[in-house]
Amino acid sequence: MAGEAPKNLVFVYGTLKKNHANHFLLEDLISSNDAVHIGQRTTRLQYPLVTGLYGIPYLINKPGSGQKIRGELYSVSKRGLARLDELEGIKVNHYERLQIEVSEEEEPNGAVLAEAYFAHCRFGERLWEKRGKYGMCEFGENDGVLYVMVKDRPTFSSFFDEVEAFLSSSNS
Repeated sequence: MAGEAPKNLVFVYGTLKKNHANHFLLEDLISSNDAVHIGQRTTRLQYPLVTGLYGIPYLINKPGSGQKIRGELYSVSKRGLARLDELEGIKVNHYERLQIEVSEEEEPNGAVLAEAYFAHCRFGERLWEKRGKYGMCEFGENDGVLYVMVKDRPTFSSFFDEVEAFLSSSNS
């Protein structure tokens, strides 16, 4: 990322983390000098973190609810950020990239402002309610086993039709 500015700090908490299904993208960005791993971080505030349809992890934009979330912080170039936005479906309102404060667990007063991918407001809060307002503090490797890659999902309906069906179903 030499000579490229500005750097974008991105906090990842789900499938983009090391040892998860979509980390290959960050590895690719690191190999092309479009990303640098900074380290483990925790959100300064509490947020809901739940899984939805296809085991997809979602951070919900309800600061003060849920728990402090553990994840990883990366510095990403503009080109790298565009690739992350594409994976996260920013243009189709799957996720929205919003600001979040994160810090090292040992230094909670040294928070930095980064961005994270939150469930789109169109369905995020309803997903939190669907999950009984119960979330997790970290998307772990056992949680990642339930994740279904995009290429392995059915293609006969739209993502939002499937989310709506999931949210209106009686089982979780």
